[in-house]
Amino acid sequence: MASTNNLHPVQDRLLARSDKEVLLGQHGCVVWMTGLSGSGKSTIAIALERKLHDRGRFCVVLDGDNVRTGINSNLGFSDADRTENIRRIAEVAKLFVQQGVIVICCFVSPTIAIREQARAIIGAADFIEVFIDTPLEVCEQRDVKGLYAKARAGEVPDFTGISAPFEAPISPHVRIHTAGRPEEECALELFHYIMPRAARN
Repeated sequence: MASTNNLHPVQDRLLARSDKEVLLGQHGCVVWMTGLSGSGKSTIAIALERKLHDRGRFCVVLDGDNVRTGINSNLGFSDADRTENIRRIAEVAKLFVQQGVIVICCFVSPTIAIREQARAIIGAADFIEVFIDTPLEVCEQRDVKGLYAKARAGEVPDFTGISAPFEAPISPHVRIHTAGRPEEECALELFHYIMPRAARN
């Protein structure tokens, strides 16, 4: 393992976060969306991004599938790999939020411990936990990727909700019930929560 003795971070010489937030006219934060596969995380995130953009807010979406085809393409779905997946994502989100960006993260992040890890890395003051609360049966009905069917057939091991557990957040900042609701309505509910928190004091 490479030594960190020769690393010399330069954060103390860079422009302050507050300088970036003045330029952007917003306060950075991380919107951490958790929920089962097929719950609607990515769909709601895309709609939320457009709403924030239309209101002059600069944001970026980090999505599970996109991240796993890039920076985390070498990771699988074991407990260790899931933990490392979230660790890397949280570190990337932290870099963005320190520049005053609103970061929308869409990850199953199935356990309380793994989400607490993300919160600890990012910082509790910047971390907004959003539970996309969709019943398993609804997620299975959607199943646009066919993953639930494969998991039921034993073709996909360690699949959250079927052969691996999902621990719902106990006290999320926002709980979005999606069953029977249009995505636009769900995104609008989240938008109204985020906007005041993204405003500069």
